Amino acid sequence: MLSHIYSHGLAGMDGFQVCVETDISNGMPAFDIVGLPDAAVKEAKERIRSAIKNTGFRFPAKHIVINLAPAAQRKEGSGYDLPMALSILTATEQVYTDDIDKCVFFGELSLDGSVQSINGILPMVISAYKQGFTDAFVPKENADEAAMIDGINVYPVESLKSLCDHFCGIKRIEARKIDIGEYLAKKVETALDFCDVKGQENVKRALEIAAAGNHNVLLIGSPGTGKTMLAQRMPGILPDLTFDEALEVTKIHSIAGALPKNEPLIMHRPFRNPHHTISASGLSGGGAIPKPGELSLAHNGILFLDELPEFHRDTLEVLRQPLEDGKVTISRVNATFTYPCNIMLIASMNPCKCGYFGDPRRRCTCTPNQINKYRSRISGPLLDRIDIQVEVSGVDYGDLSSVKKGETSARVKERVNRTRNIQLERYKGMNIYSNSQLDAGMIQEFCPLGEAENELLRTAFDSLGLSARAHSRILKVARTIADLDGKERINTAHIAEAIQYRSLDRKYFE
Repeated sequence: MLSHIYSHGLAGMDGFQVCVETDISNGMPAFDIVGLPDAAVKEAKERIRSAIKNTGFRFPAKHIVINLAPAAQRKEGSGYDLPMALSILTATEQVYTDDIDKCVFFGELSLDGSVQSINGILPMVISAYKQGFTDAFVPKENADEAAMIDGINVYPVESLKSLCDHFCGIKRIEARKIDIGEYLAKKVETALDFCDVKGQENVKRALEIAAAGNHNVLLIGSPGTGKTMLAQRMPGILPDLTFDEALEVTKIHSIAGALPKNEPLIMHRPFRNPHHTISASGLSGGGAIPKPGELSLAHNGILFLDELPEFHRDTLEVLRQPLEDGKVTISRVNATFTYPCNIMLIASMNPCKCGYFGDPRRRCTCTPNQINKYRSRISGPLLDRIDIQVEVSGVDYGDLSSVKKGETSARVKERVNRTRNIQLERYKGMNIYSNSQLDAGMIQEFCPLGEAENELLRTAFDSLGLSARAHSRILKVARTIADLDGKERINTAHIAEAIQYRSLDRKYFE
């Protein structure tokens, strides 16, 4: 007998249709899986055999051949267990399935026949929906995640037996329904608030500008000045994720197996804080079949690199192209995949190895050679890609002892949202969403300068020895400052403030 059951696989961010074809014929008992399966798919033979027997069905002592079509596309993971087992049962006429052509199946089998969760269910169900499938049978633990897609019926499957009972009419599985509107209405609260930070008003202003225009930031200061504390509070002032953004973020985390339990849709902007020992492939993504790295896991959110010079030089250089393009391409022998990484980079560092160069309270113990060696770990091209550079000085005792609360994150967020809405309206239909994404042609159109503004920028360009990239980034930051100020045109005050955020690379890195 021959049977056809449908499933889906993953190729980067996208799913692709897989037809599980099973042929059972007389001859020496054998069980072969073809169609470019990886080791996990090949190992499914023993899981399927035990699951079928322990569920109460008969495993045929015949020659079984399962083909995963298309045969030219590599198949990986354990998500094909359930469709392969069902395909064997339908081919041996132990289970009768009617109108199964519009059904798609996913799931890993345990030896007792129970169905375990798999990674990447969201992009695969999206792909199935786009290809016209109406019913998706997924592991129970993945049901809420899959049910976020409106237009396809999602059935949570606990075991192979419950799936067979469903099709045999013994006990139907109820489709999982989620009120997406109600889910989106939930407020994501954060315990970290800017009002807890004493002093540092100039740094808070710089971070507000960064949030309003999605600009990259470098914080430089002595240990204990609050760099990490400030960075950790940035998610509280970023705009809320839209549903489309949330879906894209959830897809990446689902593929990477990093989706939090009981959180089928990520509704807060990611904040990734990798340790400085991370490898280049850990940051960009990798593996024989490339998976997302920290850059992509921070998509639509923040990548925070604490103690920037302590990261390996080759790891930091990985950042250069993704920061420009908003995507990272990973090439391996088996495949080449592209993952999005539209991130805000926030980095912090000490001014020298001991941390106290330029500190009025503590004496620096580093030699000039040690200071230069420490700073040289950050290349000029990488520094050029950081829009805003801020010096974080020590906090006065008067600020620390003050009982007066600072401005809350909620108040700052209101201004950031207002500014982002201005940008969304301005760039409608252009496929960009913030000032940081402006290219050279758009800068000319949206950042026009008057004679006084041009003269001020020319003076800064010559005296600071800025690059062409730094010139563009000053204009982008000035555009954001003008938007925060509610001004249509950029004036000299906006240019002057933007230049101020580019002066540290000459003070510390000349």
